[in-house]
Amino acid sequence: MAHINVDTNIPGMRSLLAYRPIIAPPLLALMKVVMRSNEGLSLGERELIATYVSFLNDCTSCHIIHGEVAQCFYKDAPELVSQIKENEISNQLPPRLHALLSIAESVQKGGKHVSQAQINIAKANNITDLEIHDSVLIASMFCFFNRYIDGLGLTSNDTLETYKERAKNIAENGY
Repeated sequence: MAHINVDTNIPGMRSLLAYRPIIAPPLLALMKVVMRSNEGLSLGERELIATYVSFLNDCTSCHIIHGEVAQCFYKDAPELVSQIKENEISNQLPPRLHALLSIAESVQKGGKHVSQAQINIAKANNITDLEIHDSVLIASMFCFFNRYIDGLGLTSNDTLETYKERAKNIAENGY
């Protein structure tokens, strides 16, 4: 149960945005710009970074919903999301994805944990400055969102099926 009185009929973070509607437009605009960009990172990579950081932050509703959205973009790799969560970032991942998630993991610990060695590995895997920038931004943004949701004790009434339905809608129509 949330620590404040929110509309439990509104799923996820949207219930917090409905509670404080003045913050909804800028937060949703940021989410749309960062998570739905057609430049650099793919939509799937963006969602995998959000999933991984939310998993590391133990924000259950976020890592489930964003994992389901990511899975919509990786239909040909049905084990990818669970592999990321179960094995953290293993060497079994493609080098590009491993490098991106390594940077995201360091950001989740604290921005100064990102090392030049990680950046060099990313660049050796043809990851551009824009993609490095957006990876750090997504990881930072999800640390913020995860703490916002968990700090207010927001829980979800979603089931795996309702998460999948919401995820399909997000993947197809955006935030």
